[in-house]
Amino acid sequence: MELIDGKAISEAIKKEISEEVQKRVQEGKKIPHLAAILVGHDGGSETYVAHKVKSCEQVGFKSTLIRFEDNVSEEELLQTVEKLNNDDEIDGFIVQLPLPKHISEQKIIEAIDYRKDVDGFHPINVGRSSIGLTSFVSATPAGILELLKRYNIETSGKHCVVIGRSNIVGKPVANLMMQKAYPGDATVTVCHSRTKNLADVTRQADIIIAALGQPEFLTAEMVKEGAVVIDVGTTRVPSDKTKSGWKLTGDVKFDEVAPKCSYITPVPGGVGPMTIVSLLKNTLLATEIEF
Repeated sequence: MELIDGKAISEAIKKEISEEVQKRVQEGKKIPHLAAILVGHDGGSETYVAHKVKSCEQVGFKSTLIRFEDNVSEEELLQTVEKLNNDDEIDGFIVQLPLPKHISEQKIIEAIDYRKDVDGFHPINVGRSSIGLTSFVSATPAGILELLKRYNIETSGKHCVVIGRSNIVGKPVANLMMQKAYPGDATVTVCHSRTKNLADVTRQADIIIAALGQPEFLTAEMVKEGAVVIDVGTTRVPSDKTKSGWKLTGDVKFDEVAPKCSYITPVPGGVGPMTIVSLLKNTLLATEIEF
C-alpha cells in the first residue's frame, strides 16, 4: 500500500506556480489576482478561505477577500459579483459555498463571468469541460486527476466507481475519468443513494472515488485487493483528542481499507490540499487564455 501524499504534491505544484509567476514578473506581465467572497462565519469556509489567501501569498499572487455577514441580500451579492466581473485587475474569483438559505447559489454561480469562474461551477465551464474544450475544471476533480497523474496510476481501461453525484465533485470527476485523455479512458460507474447492491459494484472497481460526505462509509468488505481509493470526504466529527473538539474524517474507514489498497489518500492531507492548488492553477490559466 502506498499513501498518496496530497500535501507534498501540492507543495511541489505551488513551487512550479511560483516559478511561473516570477517568470511573468521578469517579462513585465501581470501578476495573477484571485478574489474570494465569503458570506457569514461558517467554520469550514473560514478555514478554507484562509488557506486560499495564504497559498496566494506563497506563490506570489495578489489576493482580495470580500466579507459579508449572513444577512447580506441576494441583490447586494449579485452587485458585488458584477463589480468583480468588470474589474480588469481581478483575473478570477470565487464565491465560497455554502451560502445562506435566502440566497440562490445557482443564481450567484450563473452571474459569475465564466471567464473568471476559477471554481469551474458555471454551466458554460461545465459544458465545455464535458466535451473536452478549454475550460476551468472544478478544483477538487482537477486535483484528483493531478494526484493520479503524479503517481503514474494507470486509468485507461480501468473500472472507476464514483460514489456521489454532486455537481461539485461526483458528476465532473466521473466525466473527466471517461474523457479521451490521461488520466481518463476509464469505464465509469456512478453510484448514489438509490444504487442497489452498492457493495457489489464497488468490489468490481479498480479505482474508487468516494465523494458522498458520510464519514467512514466505505469499509474493507466493499473494496477488492489492489484497488486505488481516493477519499474526497471531509466531515467534522466530535473528538476529545483535539483542541478544537473535532477532527476531519473521510468517507473511507481508512484503518481497515488501507491494507487492501495499492494506493489510498488520507484525510486530511490527501485531496484537500490539491483543491486549493487547482484553484491557483485555474487563476494562472485565467491570465493566459482567451475563450
